[in-house]
Amino acid sequence: MKTQWNVYVTRMIPQEVIEELREHCNVEVNPDNRALTKGELMQQVRGRDAVLCQGTDLVDDEVMEAAGPQCKIFANYAVGYNNFDLDAAARRNIMLSNTPEVVTGSTVEMAWALMFAAARRIVESDRYVRDGKFKGVDPMLLLGTEVSGKTLGVIGAGRIGRSVAKKGKAFDMTIIYHDVAPNELFETETGGTYVTKDELLAKADFISLHVPLLPETRHMIGARELGLMKKTAFLINASRGPVVNEADLVVALQTGQIRGAGLDVYEKEPATAPGLVDLPNVTLAPHLGTATMETRLAMGRVAVNNLLAALRGEVPPNKL
Repeated sequence: MKTQWNVYVTRMIPQEVIEELREHCNVEVNPDNRALTKGELMQQVRGRDAVLCQGTDLVDDEVMEAAGPQCKIFANYAVGYNNFDLDAAARRNIMLSNTPEVVTGSTVEMAWALMFAAARRIVESDRYVRDGKFKGVDPMLLLGTEVSGKTLGVIGAGRIGRSVAKKGKAFDMTIIYHDVAPNELFETETGGTYVTKDELLAKADFISLHVPLLPETRHMIGARELGLMKKTAFLINASRGPVVNEADLVVALQTGQIRGAGLDVYEKEPATAPGLVDLPNVTLAPHLGTATMETRLAMGRVAVNNLLAALRGEVPPNKL
C-alpha cells in the first residue's frame, strides 16, 4: 500500500523504476531534461522525505538544510558520490547511498569500446566513409594499432579495473597494474603483475584508468606522467575526468607524445579543454559508461531499494 512518503526525483530515469517507486510513495519528477540549478534543487527538495538524485546534483549543507529535518536520505542514481557533503550529512543524520556493483559490466565494456575505437581509428573511418572519400581498398589507409598481444596497464585494481584486465587476457595481453598496494585478488583473477605507477606508464601500450576521484587522484595523469608513456601508447579514461589534466593531455596528443586517447569523462564536464575536440587522435564519448538499458534500469532499482530502506528506518544496502 502506498504511504504518504513524499519523494522527489531530480531527473527522469527509466519509467519502470518511477512506477515501482510510486507503488510505495508520492513521487514528483523533474519534468525537464536538464540538471537543476542549485536554487531549483533547494526549492524542490523542501519538505521531502527522500530525494533520488543524480551524481551531478551538488548536495551540500545548504541543500540538506532546505530539505528539512524530516528528510531521511539522498539516494544517488550513480556509483560516484563526490557530489555529496559527507560531513554535513553525518551532522544532520541524513543517509546517503549510491549504486556500485551494477555498473561494472557496462563501464568495463565502455573502456574496451574506447580502446578499440582509438586503436583502430573507428571514428575517423566512419567519417571518411560518410564524407564519400572511400574509393576502394588502400593498403596504407587509416592504419591503426593492434590490441592483441600488447601490454595493458590498469591503474586502479577494484571491481572495474579487475574486470577490464580479465578481458585483456582473452586478447593475449600482458597485464600490469598499479594501486595504492598490491591486490591478491586482482593477480589471481588476471595474472597481472604489480608495478609502480611510473613503471606502468613506461611499459604499457594501453593504459586504462579506474580510480575514484579523491584529492590524491586528481591530476594523477599530467605532463610528467604523459611524458613517461610510449609515443605509441594510448590513454583510456572511463573513470573520472579530473584524474587527468586535460590541458596537458591536449598538448601530448598535439605533439605526438602519445599516439592516442579514448575519453568518456572530462575534467570540467560538460566542457572540454580547448583544442581537444579538434584532434583526430582522440575518441570522445559523452559520459556513457553506464548508458545501457540494462544497467540504467538496475541502477534505478538499487537506488529505489536504498531509498525505501531508509524510509522504513532500515540501513540502506549501499549506505555510504
